[in-house]
Amino acid sequence: MTEEVKEEEIEKLQQEVKPANHKVIIFDFILIVTIFVGLFIYMIKIDGMDNIVQILQKVDYKWVVAGLVCLAIHWTCEAIVLYLPLRKMDSSQTFTNALKVSMIGQLFNNITPFSSGGQPMQAYELTKTGKRVSDSLSAMAMKFIITQTALVVSTLIVVLVEFRFFAELMQEYIWIAIMGFAVNVLAIVAVVLAGVKKRVITFFTTPLIRLLGKMRIFKNPENMIQKLDKSIDNFRQQFLFMKSEKKMVLKMFFTAVIQSFAYYSITYMVYRAFGNTGITFWQIVPTQAFLLLIMTFIPTPGSGLGAEGGFYLLFHSIFKEGTINMSILFWRMYTFYLPIIIGALFLIPTNRRRSS
Repeated sequence: MTEEVKEEEIEKLQQEVKPANHKVIIFDFILIVTIFVGLFIYMIKIDGMDNIVQILQKVDYKWVVAGLVCLAIHWTCEAIVLYLPLRKMDSSQTFTNALKVSMIGQLFNNITPFSSGGQPMQAYELTKTGKRVSDSLSAMAMKFIITQTALVVSTLIVVLVEFRFFAELMQEYIWIAIMGFAVNVLAIVAVVLAGVKKRVITFFTTPLIRLLGKMRIFKNPENMIQKLDKSIDNFRQQFLFMKSEKKMVLKMFFTAVIQSFAYYSITYMVYRAFGNTGITFWQIVPTQAFLLLIMTFIPTPGSGLGAEGGFYLLFHSIFKEGTINMSILFWRMYTFYLPIIIGALFLIPTNRRRSS
């Protein structure tokens, strides 16, 4: 790729993403305050201020700290999964930069519907260090595939280990659990097929896009088919790269498994922080894993409201009476508010060195 083409890619991406930065940061602040205040007002109305104070006085803060450690492990592993392919493509890539890019992704994933804002902002950030857009997108595509695979595999394992408990707890929602697993497995299968059997994917997608075009859902179906065809070709190159780097892929996979369990562990730390006992770590994990799977289908930023409602439905029967609402607030602090706050800090400009 020539320098002229490279600069053109960077300028195009900057034009698409950069103007939204300040607006998103403002929206970020408003979103944090609004949801936090709303949830706290709800808690006061339902539980009463006196009860909330008593609960906070009884919190075992060593478990709160343990939750923060789990969150730090989760963030570190995510950065490693991104760092490994970037380092393979560019020997000047640093882990510090990979961590910064990952945390910016955390911020924008949490404040955009369906976590759609993370990857464009990460690609934009990587161009600042001289990365080619194609390399950035390739690394993030590999990260997505491997992370999703690790998520599904680790979830399946823990569900099988504690299937009886999981089935009893989820008896009213078991069909949603099955659907969640099925959709994620099909997504992985589709991605693999796109990498090895392009015709299988286009056999289904081409007529579907044309049908949606006739229904006026898509304005220019032929243009979309061409873009999809180009995207699949680009992905096939990435898939070939993955096949040639099996050792790196295994490192990414096992790191992603640790990342998943670190995230699942946060719920157990919240459970213990409020004096709950009787349910084991391995019983909490599959339920939290299931909640994470269904959260991916909730369109609101950070799966707002759906995440809180899902947590309440799944866990209220195993948390001490009167502690579930405060537990939801703590859990969302770990999984929603802190990623936004810390991610926003990583947007603060620093001195950058562009690689040649």
